Amino acid sequence: MIERSGARRDVRPYDAILLVSYGGPDKPADVVPFLERVTRGRGIPAERLEQVGRHYYLFGGKSPINDQNRAFLAALRADLSAAGIDIGVYWGNRNSEPFLADTVRRMAADGVRRAACLVTSAYSSYSSCRHYREDLGEAAAAVDGAPVLDKLRGYFNHPGFVEPVVDATLAALDRLPAAVRDGAHLAFVTHSIPVAMSDSSGPEGGAYTAQHRSVMADIAQRVWRRTGRHHRHALVYCSRSGPAHVPWLEPDINDHLEALHAAGAPAVVIVPAGFVSDHMEVAYDLDTEALGTAARLGLPATRAATAGTDPRFVAVARDLLLERAAAERGEPVRRASTGSLAACWDHCPAGCCASPPAVPPAAAHRPTDRP
Repeated sequence: MIERSGARRDVRPYDAILLVSYGGPDKPADVVPFLERVTRGRGIPAERLEQVGRHYYLFGGKSPINDQNRAFLAALRADLSAAGIDIGVYWGNRNSEPFLADTVRRMAADGVRRAACLVTSAYSSYSSCRHYREDLGEAAAAVDGAPVLDKLRGYFNHPGFVEPVVDATLAALDRLPAAVRDGAHLAFVTHSIPVAMSDSSGPEGGAYTAQHRSVMADIAQRVWRRTGRHHRHALVYCSRSGPAHVPWLEPDINDHLEALHAAGAPAVVIVPAGFVSDHMEVAYDLDTEALGTAARLGLPATRAATAGTDPRFVAVARDLLLERAAAERGEPVRRASTGSLAACWDHCPAGCCASPPAVPPAAAHRPTDRP
């Protein structure tokens, strides 16, 4: 990890940091246009998109994700300033304003020559990594005089990401009734993806599930060390959105809760370790659907917070910026990591997180605003 010292504040060759996210609607009128962008080329009629958008309308037609990114950016600017780092801070989305190409165009107009890009997704897969690299390449190609855009490495096992989730898990355990707390199970949740996409994730395949399992084991062990209690735990998934005939990662969180209840589990803590903030997957799929399932079953359940704007997580952006800048200058770098896996690579190999085979659209497809 880069220490906070004057000798380590050199961010050359970078003159900007760019936050890259998925985007989401900010008002009811944005919902269908947002879904049209997400599903472009799939032939889904507008009436179906209105139906699919019902989850957003339950929240006033607004996704939480953009406000969460705004809060993160404000915290990041404060963190960089406190560290004595004077650098431009920008934000671009894939599917909603501010659109990535528009942001890159503004960066070029501002004279930015090279930017380090932090994606709001910590793990390796086509949808959570390579697709964003493709987006960055397309945005740069569309803008005359675009800066060089370097995606920062995956940070799933950076201590600044893991430690806030550990504390959030402990806090969620404390919110359970004392009588069931010690026997509570931990359900570590992430976004489901097609099995083929998972199999092709990372340089050698299988990185998506391996990374999540490493984080899960690390957090469970840290909870044990802090409490003296071992909590049974499992990796589960949410937000499946593809056609039924295509295999996706399972089990679904709701099916898992049913199984826990049937097996006599006294309680559960839902730990959204696959997400960096409380966007729609957390607000609807977990807080609405999963907690609703637990309530129906009479299974005591709480949900741990995401890293969000925890200062340790905000500082991850600074650490990765300084780390990558030093590496680009040819200086030795110690990359912060925790758990069983090494820190991620700076430069993705050509076949890393290869695109899975295309599948036909399905009426049940539910776009989301996941990062």
